[in-house]
Amino acid sequence: MKVTNVLLGVRWTAVAGLLAWIASGFISSTATSESPGPAPGEYVGMGVCADCHNLAANLWAHTIHAKVFLGNPRSSAEASGCEACHGPASRHVENPGDPSTIIRFSFGSPTPVGQQNEMCLGCHSGGERIHWTSSVHELSDLACSDCHNPMVELSSRGLLANISTNETCFGCHKTQRSEFRRRSHMPLLEGKLSCTDCHNPHGSISEAMIRTPTLNDTCFGCHAEKRGPFLFEHAPVAESCLNCHQPHGSNHEMLLVTARPLLCQQCHSVIGHPNVLLTRGQLARGSAPNERLIGRSCQNCHSQIHGSNHPSGAKFHR
Repeated sequence: MKVTNVLLGVRWTAVAGLLAWIASGFISSTATSESPGPAPGEYVGMGVCADCHNLAANLWAHTIHAKVFLGNPRSSAEASGCEACHGPASRHVENPGDPSTIIRFSFGSPTPVGQQNEMCLGCHSGGERIHWTSSVHELSDLACSDCHNPMVELSSRGLLANISTNETCFGCHKTQRSEFRRRSHMPLLEGKLSCTDCHNPHGSISEAMIRTPTLNDTCFGCHAEKRGPFLFEHAPVAESCLNCHQPHGSNHEMLLVTARPLLCQQCHSVIGHPNVLLTRGQLARGSAPNERLIGRSCQNCHSQIHGSNHPSGAKFHR
């Protein structure tokens, strides 16, 4: 028994030694195969930056970043001004023609987008940006500087790349811009709300980066009377507001996806209901329009279409 234990101990010792030898060889080969990166630079101070970038320094001096960095810095890096975001500039001063010697935030910068965003997230982490990682914008390789311009104060708040939140979003979302110009639309162009009232551009746990857990919760934030609870609920309303409404704009009234009664007939067929009147030939533009259908169509009778709490409201009559 003792001999067996001794032999097993020798075997395990040999195996452990072999694994250690393989690991040391792998680590050493990996270390030698990687080329060392450039040596980190040293801080030179904002005065040296302003000698060449005078206009940029003057514009930046009026931003919130300049007021914080120069008036009440939290660290020596912030006190350095420009280098708080662009990194130590000594290598850039030595070779200003090499764009890789400093972190640049301009479009087409050789600095990887991930590294650019890391500089911003070093201070602006958490809060509204807690879901930035793996968000639609982050996965689309969007840089913070694509929406924000920290070098000049173009907007009233947020150091945006355009004069307002809406104009900044419309820079990429052309389809939504056209939808807001339709006959029936959310009052965004009138200044009563902005894109960020419904969406969080820095990420969300919900689809389309909406701020609430569900789409209906976002709509109920303004349309509280549609929330319920109702004694008689309308199934498509409870499922999603988008079953009947376009979220940004529509050429039909009340942002409907199509005109009534055609919208209702997508679910409600002529079987079991006297809606044979509800045909295209009986609409206002038909040859012999029925006066009962002109205006609100089905909702002439079913007026409480989002839901009813009336004892006689089983068919949303009241």
